[in-house]
Amino acid sequence: MSKKVKYRFNSETLQYEEVKIPFSRRFMGGVVMALVSFGLFILYMFLYTDVLGLELPKTTILKRQNAEYHSKLDVLSEKYAQTNAILSELQMRDNTVYRPIFGMDSLSTDIRDAGFGGVDRYSFLELYDASGKLASLSAKLDILSKKAYIQVKSLDEISSIAKRSEEMASCIPSIPPVTTDKSKVRMVSRFGMRNDPFTKRPRFHHGVDLACKKQGEPIYATGDGVVSKVAHDFMGYGNYIIIDHGFGYKTRYAHLRASLVKEGQVVKRGEHIAELGNTGRSQGPHIHYEVFYKNKTVNPLNYFNLDITPDEYSAMVKPVKSKK
Repeated sequence: MSKKVKYRFNSETLQYEEVKIPFSRRFMGGVVMALVSFGLFILYMFLYTDVLGLELPKTTILKRQNAEYHSKLDVLSEKYAQTNAILSELQMRDNTVYRPIFGMDSLSTDIRDAGFGGVDRYSFLELYDASGKLASLSAKLDILSKKAYIQVKSLDEISSIAKRSEEMASCIPSIPPVTTDKSKVRMVSRFGMRNDPFTKRPRFHHGVDLACKKQGEPIYATGDGVVSKVAHDFMGYGNYIIIDHGFGYKTRYAHLRASLVKEGQVVKRGEHIAELGNTGRSQGPHIHYEVFYKNKTVNPLNYFNLDITPDEYSAMVKPVKSKK
């Protein structure tokens, strides 16, 4: 094995002489130097970090970058909260104002707030952020994105209906079903609780009763629509008609002497559809009139005014037609 050669000056001979150092000795010297260097490095790190309480430059840089990263996440979280609050307000108005105006059902929370996948969907983000902030914010933003999409679709639907607002205005049942001439017609029962005229017990009355002195007074459609039912209920409504006006509205005309329309027939507001009568469970000539909104009865007096003059009412209805 080769040996490292060194030269040393001999003062007696006044010459440089070769001094050969064995490899093993040189190897051991290198090992000792490496161990000493490593020990000094460890000692330096201990004194620098533990004794003096200082941080390594790289640690300082990483900590600063981490603080900036979390600061940016906090800013994004705040923007998310603001955007979500705005969207929640829009959803509330959509459900309580915009959709009801056009007779549309509100969207349920289950539809609006449906999430995305499970927890594992965002687990890979833990490799970049052990605090879980990034995964949590990502999940919230995904849900916000879906909620915004659903809201956009709802507004598109409302916009489509709004374009038919003129049609809707003519479909809402907004006139009385019979003349307002007080010499011929009077209100005998209102919407709400009352004593049943047959049993004398409290019972909810789902419409209004307008009585006449005699049968045959013309009954008019209170809004545009399609006749969905013409039937007879011997122990209840007697002869009656139901008109579907669309946009969530329906009306019922009961205790009729005669029906002048048929199922599936399109009718217009003010069109003569029947004759007032005394059929079914009735104690005298009158019409029982109901208004349905989203399949629930509502107070008809909220939709028409009995104080309009007979002449004004006559101008709103069409000429009486002969019985079919």
